Order: sequence, then structure tokens, then C-alpha cells
Amino acid sequence: MRTKPLAAPPHEAPWSAQDSADLYGVNDWGCDFFKVSDNGELEVQVDFKDHTVSVPLIQIIEGMQERGLEMPAILRIENLLDARISALNEAFARAIQSYQYGNVYRGVFPIKVNQQCHVVEEIADFGSRYHHGLEAGSKAELIIALSKLHDNESMIVCNGYKDAEFIELGLYAKEMGINCIFVLESLKELPIILERSEALGIEPLLGVRIRSSVTVDGHWNEDSGDRSIFGMSTHSLVRVVEELKQANMLHCLQLLHCHLGSQIPNIRNIRMGVMEACRFYSGLIEQGAPMGYLDLGGGLAVDYEGASSNHTHSMNYQLDEYCNNIVETIQECLDPENIPHPVIVTESGRATVAYSSMLLFNTLDVRTYEPAPLPESLADDASSTLQSLWQVNQDVGAENYQECYNDALFYRDEIQSLFRRGQASLSERAIAENIALSIFQKVAKEIRSSERVPEEMQHLPQMLADIYYGNFSVFQSLPDTWAIDQVFPVMPIHRLDEKPTRDAMLADLTCDCDGKIDVFATAEGTSSTLALHSLKEEEEYYLGVFLVGAYQETLGDLHNLFGDTHVVSVAIREDGRFDFVREIHGDSIADVLSYVEYDPRIMSEELRQRAEKAVRQGRITPARRKQMLKAFKASLDGYTYFERGTL
Repeated sequence: MRTKPLAAPPHEAPWSAQDSADLYGVNDWGCDFFKVSDNGELEVQVDFKDHTVSVPLIQIIEGMQERGLEMPAILRIENLLDARISALNEAFARAIQSYQYGNVYRGVFPIKVNQQCHVVEEIADFGSRYHHGLEAGSKAELIIALSKLHDNESMIVCNGYKDAEFIELGLYAKEMGINCIFVLESLKELPIILERSEALGIEPLLGVRIRSSVTVDGHWNEDSGDRSIFGMSTHSLVRVVEELKQANMLHCLQLLHCHLGSQIPNIRNIRMGVMEACRFYSGLIEQGAPMGYLDLGGGLAVDYEGASSNHTHSMNYQLDEYCNNIVETIQECLDPENIPHPVIVTESGRATVAYSSMLLFNTLDVRTYEPAPLPESLADDASSTLQSLWQVNQDVGAENYQECYNDALFYRDEIQSLFRRGQASLSERAIAENIALSIFQKVAKEIRSSERVPEEMQHLPQMLADIYYGNFSVFQSLPDTWAIDQVFPVMPIHRLDEKPTRDAMLADLTCDCDGKIDVFATAEGTSSTLALHSLKEEEEYYLGVFLVGAYQETLGDLHNLFGDTHVVSVAIREDGRFDFVREIHGDSIADVLSYVEYDPRIMSEELRQRAEKAVRQGRITPARRKQMLKAFKASLDGYTYFERGTL
């Protein structure tokens, strides 16, 4: 994956909205959910039976502001979540029909991927038409599944380590007619399940998770194969069968679980993993287990880059190909052994929810790295080093830009060294750095038209890129960009009929050097900068980060005590209007202070006492004290993010 500066492609014709769509790869990563309109606005697209509705995101932002919901905010489009559930189930249905497969598909959504109530409720409600279920990896998640899933034909798959309380909940679910399956992660779980089952008089539905030897591509490949932390060894699997036989409960073993990995970009890995899973499945049937379900876990990728490749943040297959490969491989493996086709189960989380959520924020400021206007000439007493640097600036050209770059670094560093030793003035240093910046900008222009860029100069466009300060926190809303170098599509949501002329990186509001985004998705890999528009006076500039529905809301932290953003869920109607289904106001300052064990009431009283002391000392008047306490209370009740016009 190569890294290069992202610059607007050269065009003789005037810039068009389609040029922006190509530049930002909307049609590559957007899965037909987003498009750039002719008037330069990014729109969300929703398909209905006989037509498609498009709604500009800027229009939704205006509706939010009318309701007192300012930037930043997480926007969920309910229709996109429904569309992904439909797409997954209908793709498997097509594959099953095409290959005349002898059973059905049952999807389950892993609650850990997005635990927000509205998301899980929508999956359970809309998914009921496909009997789409839920996966729970903890007691809390099992309680969510039991309360939100109302379709008894949908499955609840219980993964993770399970104590007696967890097992009792699942057994009660089974007694109520819920298809709740315990997946054994280790041998130590089996005695607890058998004991609770006997005590309650409820037979469990059991599955077993095996460790695949297939090593997958992608970010999580080190956790696949023989060193995976998930799944039993073959020896432990045989022990489970033996212990179930001794307990006369082998008939309870009905599911084989094989999780290959997350965000698998290469379809060949998936086919190989399914082949191995089928061998385990047939082996368990040979041992006398009835089986019936083959759970292939997660792994269905999202093409964050839009590159259609086996890059870590991409995928070299489409949804139909994924489903066809699974169905065909199962048949090829089991048909020769006359084994009935199992119910196919997958636990696609990322691919289900990623598209439905986006982070929207406004831009507060820009720092540019343009040189200030240079004087017509240097002072007569300028040092020889400064004069040499001045001459380099006059000489930069296509034939010598590398030499000029090296000379500029040398002379600039020399003047900085003289300054540290007290042999150069502050003014001389300022002039030298400004001249050097002028040289670097000229060299950067030459690089853009050069076929080959020397390695030591490849960082120059990034070094000279603007810094756009966004009203958001990476650590709160996009933690994976910091923690695991996840790449998300980022682009402006308006002004897309204008040519973007600035190369930029993004910085957030936190006081942290990691609070930035400086890797951006492109069809060719990744880029260190993003093409953006110059800011206009008195006009907001809105950016969106897309495909953030998986994990980001749950993993966010309180760096610098920036809390949860506003969250808005919108449902788009067939007539093009949209409803604000849910509005969740973001954390106030009082909220986040309480999260880290401060009591806002005590803090208010402490400030009151301090202000009263200042009144007694004659430092402030009682009227000023009243004004101070009012401002303090307003701040406690206010949004943790930047608010324009709050004073």
C-alpha cells in the first residue's frame, strides 16, 4: 500500500461535481448509498420499490440545528441499516436458490460491534422478517438479546466465557422457546453447563468453537491460524464429544462455530476456512453428533478504501461472491459424504452496521504553511548564510530542485544553530525560516509534475500540508484511527462543484499529538493528505467521516473530557422527506465530570465559597459574583465541544 499526496486531478474543463465524486471515491466505497449531486452536495440515497430517494446531508444538518443539535454529531440513517440486513439475507437466499442448497441461512448480529439500543432494536425489529438474530458475548449482551429479540425463529448465539448465571439465563431462554445456543469456548465450560442443565431440568442447545489453521490476510491476521486466541484445539474437541457421550447428551451438540477473523479482505481465505470448517463438521457427525448448524463467524469485510483489492482496509470480492463461495464450498465438501446441508450461520457485524453511521463536524480554523511575503532584497548587513539561502530561493527550478532542497535545509539549520548560540538574532531566524518555507513550496510544486520523487523528499507535501482543525475528538468518535490505524473515508459534504485547492490533514480539539487524521483512503491505497477547499469567511465548512457504525461509538473514551457527541437517527421517507426518529443530546460538562468521579454540585458550592470570599475581600462585587456563578452553571450544563455564539 503506497502513500502519496492526494491532489485534485488536472482538468482543462471546469471542475464538476463528478470530478469530486471521483476524487473522493464516493462511488467506490459508498455501496450506492451516497452520491454527489450536480450542485455539489453529498446526498444519501435510499432505494424504495420503484424509485430512489436522495437527501442532501447538509439539509439534515440544517434540520438538526433547527432542533438545537449543533456539530459535531453522529448521524445514523435507519434506512441504510435496514438495507444492509436485506442485502445480506437476500444475497444468501439467491446463492441458496442458485446452487439448490438444501437448507437456509440465519444471520446473527454481534452486539459488541454496536451496542447502542436503537441500533440493536432496529436490527431485531427489521431483521425479524429474515429471522435475523443476535450474538451475545457477555451476560449484559445476553440480557439485551433476550429483551429485544421477539422472533423465536431467530437465533441467539452465546459466545465468550460463560459462568453459571450466564448459563441459567440461556437455559431459561431455551425453555421459553428461544433458539439460544451455547458455544463452548473451552472444556471448563462444559461441566458448568451440564450441572446447571441437570439442576434446572432443561436440556441445552450446544455448539463448539474450533480453532482454524487457516491464516487470513488483513489487520487481524496475527490472531488467525494456529495462534488464534479463539477456539478449541482438535484434541479438546474430541474430549467434548467423549464427555457428552458419557453424559448421554451428545444429541445436544448441534452447531460448529469457526471464526476465521475480522475484516477479511481476501476471498480465498474465506473459501479455505469454509473447507476446513466442513471437515470438522463432518468429523463431528461421524462421531455421532446430530449437528445441523454451521456458524462461520464474522469476517465479511467493508471496503473502506474503495480499492476492490486485498489491502487491509479493502476487499477483493462483493457480497454475492462471498455468499456463493460459502454455499458452493459447503456443498462440494459435504455432498460426497451424503451429509445433509446445515443451516448456514454468519455473524457479520461490521458489514451490517458500518454504512449506517457517519460523523459530521464543522471546521474551526486552518493553519497554512505558506511563506509570508518576502522583502525585495536583504539588508546590507545580512549574514553570508542568510544571503546564500536567499540565492537558493532565486534558483529553484525543475532541473535542480533536489539540490536546492538540500541547500535550503543546510542553510536554515545553520542559522537555527547560530541562533541557539546567540550568534543570530530573532529577526534573522524568522527571515531564514520564511525563505526556507518559500523554497520548500517551490520544490513541492516541482515534485507534483515529476515522474520520480527522491525518497527523502516524499514527505514534503505532507510537511507543507494545511492543518484543518475540526470540531471533534478522534479519541471519542474515531478511536480506531488512533488505536489500530483504521482508515475511514473522509470528505466535505458540500461545495463539491468547486475544485478543492488545498492539501490538508485534520486535527481535532484534543491537546494530544495523536489527535489527528493524516491517513486517507484512496483507490490506489492511502494518502497522507486530503484535498479540501479554502475556508470562507462567516461560512461553515462541513466534513463527514463515513462507515463508522462498527465499534466506534462503544470504544470512544473521554480524552480531554470530550464526551459523547449528539446522536441523531433519521428515517427517510418515500417522498424524500425525513423524520428525526431519535435525538440523543451529547454529554454535558457536568456529565463527563461525574464519569471521572467529580460531583458537579460540590464543585459549584466550592466555587460559590471562593467567589463569596472574593466579595468579602473587596475583589469583586456581589453582582459580579452572581454573573460568575451563572456562567459556571451554564458551562456545566453546556456541550463539551466548541460552540459558536454561546456568549
